[in-house]
Formats: sequence, structure tokens, C-alpha cells
Amino acid sequence: MVECQLPKLDVVGPNPIARFLHHHSFQWLARYGKCKDKKNHIDSYQFGEIVVDGISYSSDIIILGNSVQSNWWRKQGHLLSAEDVQPIIAARPTVLIVGCGASKLMKVSDQARQVLQEHDIQLEALDTYKAVQRFNELSQAGVNVTAALHLTC
Repeated sequence: MVECQLPKLDVVGPNPIARFLHHHSFQWLARYGKCKDKKNHIDSYQFGEIVVDGISYSSDIIILGNSVQSNWWRKQGHLLSAEDVQPIIAARPTVLIVGCGASKLMKVSDQARQVLQEHDIQLEALDTYKAVQRFNELSQAGVNVTAALHLTC
């Protein structure tokens, strides 16, 4: 397990700016600092909210390597298109886990499936609850895995 050291903050009381900086310093270190080999871990998921490495997100996300891209939008709402997977293809993961929502209402287009197959990226489309578990399993096993997660329906 890779360990990261967070900066010490000399703050007295509930200072929201200091809490924000301390909270996000782990993400910064994971991306740019001494934690480059750190893999993201999804701490929890419930309808409309996900927590990755202690940071809460309330919009759809993509986890690419050791970064989290929030506010992920697809070209056609509940359909993952070939265009939507281009940033994922550029990252060259071995596996893409798609969380299709709590009720699995988001679909993966045939064109997206084909493009992923052409780039030798294995696709697993699951409801988001199962996708979270699967992502953590593969990430812990050292697999080069990316997750694209729809947090609601």
C-alpha cells in the first residue's frame, strides 16, 4: 500500500477553507506528489452520492488512473456513446467498469462497445452498486481499471 503524507494544518476551530484544503490535499498528492502509484478506492456509494478516497461527489464521475473527473456528462444522457469513451480510450485501461445507475437505466451503445473492443478494453456494464464493488476488486488486484459511474437512476 502506498502511503501519502498530508500537510499539517495549524487551524483552530471549524475553518471550512482549511478543511477543504486538507481534504483535497490527498487528491493533489496522489496526482502530483509522492503518491503517484496510489490507486483510487471507492469508499461508499448511495443513490446520487459517491465517496472516493474520502472525497464526496454528487455528480457522475470517471475514475482514470489516480484521478477523479467529476461532473461527467454524456452526449445523450442515459446512453454511453463512442464519443463519450474517447477520453477513456486515451488512458488505455485494460478494463472499463461502467456503472449504469442504481436501476441500470443508462445503456452502452453498440458503437461504444465496438470502439472499446477495437482498443482491447474489456467492458463490464453493471448497476452502479455492483460496479463499485467490481472496481475496488480489480483495483486492489492491480488491474489497470477505469470506472465511468452514473450515480442516479
